[in-house]
This record gives sequence, C-alpha cells and structure tokens, in this order.
Amino acid sequence: MGGKIDCYVDCNSPYSLYAVIYLRKNRKALESYGVEVEFFPVFLGGIMQNSGNTPPWKLPAKAKHGQLDGKRAQKYFGVELTPPKFFPIMTLLPLRSMVYIKEKYPRDQYETMLQELWTGYWGDHLDLSKPDIMSKVFARHFKPEEVEQIMKAGTSPEYKQKLSKITGRLVESGAYGCPWFEVTNSKGKTEPFFGSDRWHYMYQFLDLPFQDIALPEKPQTKL
Repeated sequence: MGGKIDCYVDCNSPYSLYAVIYLRKNRKALESYGVEVEFFPVFLGGIMQNSGNTPPWKLPAKAKHGQLDGKRAQKYFGVELTPPKFFPIMTLLPLRSMVYIKEKYPRDQYETMLQELWTGYWGDHLDLSKPDIMSKVFARHFKPEEVEQIMKAGTSPEYKQKLSKITGRLVESGAYGCPWFEVTNSKGKTEPFFGSDRWHYMYQFLDLPFQDIALPEKPQTKL
C-alpha cells in the first residue's frame, strides 16, 4: 500500500471545501496505510475557461438540482454555507496568497487558513477579492507584519506565475472543475479524479481496505 492524494481547490467551489474537510478528517487513517494528502490552490475560472466547461449555475436544470444537492452535502459534511450576493468572485488574490502561505508556513497553519477562505466567503459573506477585506481575514491567523508580506506576495508577478503554472498544467492534464485530484498509487501510477464523492473509487485505485456504504436489512418483527 501507499501513495498520494493531491487535491486542487478554489474557494469559489463549495465542493472543494467538502473535499478539504473529508481529507483532513481522514488523513490519520490514510497515513496509516502510507497515503499522503496535499492541498493546492488552483484558479477554477482558468480551468473552466480553458477546458470549455460551463459553470453549473448557468444551466437552469443544473442550478435547480444544485440547490438540493448542496443542502444534502452540507448536511453530510456538517457545514452551513450560503452563496453571497456577489458570488462568484475573482479568486486570484486569495489563491496567489495561499500559494505563498503554503510555501512559507507549516502545513497545519496553511490548511487552517485555506479552510478559513470558505468561512469568510461563504459563511461571513466577505468579498475576498477586495484587498482590504482579504487582509482582515488573514489577520485572523497571522500577525500584522505577516499579513503585509502575504498581501504583497498575493499581488506579485512571482506568485501570479506560480498559480498560473499550476492551473495551466492541470488544464493540460484534463481538469475541467474543482475539486480536482491527482492520485498516485503504490505502483507509481497516477490517475485523475473529480468531485467530493469519489472516495470509494480513489480507495479502490489505492488498493485500500475501505468499508463501503452498506444498508442492513430491517429486522423482521416477530409475532
């Protein structure tokens, strides 16, 4: 056994949050089988445009079903999210900043801040595309001088290029949405997966001894 799950997310995607929640919750079990988990910021807008995909809210049938499916997912993953009136936003600033944080800070601090993006955006309805608002959200977890450096990195050519490179490579490999996964098994083979409900397929690919969903038969009443 062994392997790695690379998870690519954007805070415009609530299903990306569900993937982060699930993988962080199950990381200890995955690591017991030698499977690593790593999260990467990626620009969903760039993926959608360059893959030719259409946002689900632009298709009436998908948008209608998405409202139902979203509530089901929130119940399952134990979170409450509502789309802000200004949804979607341009997520380049928070994502570029997160690339910097991923490079410069410990994993737990990076992942806690990554998850905070959805809290601020979908929970508190803060427009993270605005620098003054984004800096206040970063201030929840970083010192003032650190926030200054993070915001500087988020607008720098260096981190613009780094996020663009990650996004471009995923598009070339076939990505069309988020969350997107690149999963490598113990034999060194890598396959892509999409969505926050494909864990059983991943575990099969990783050859993990997972327990599938099972519905026990209702006991018969004895008269």
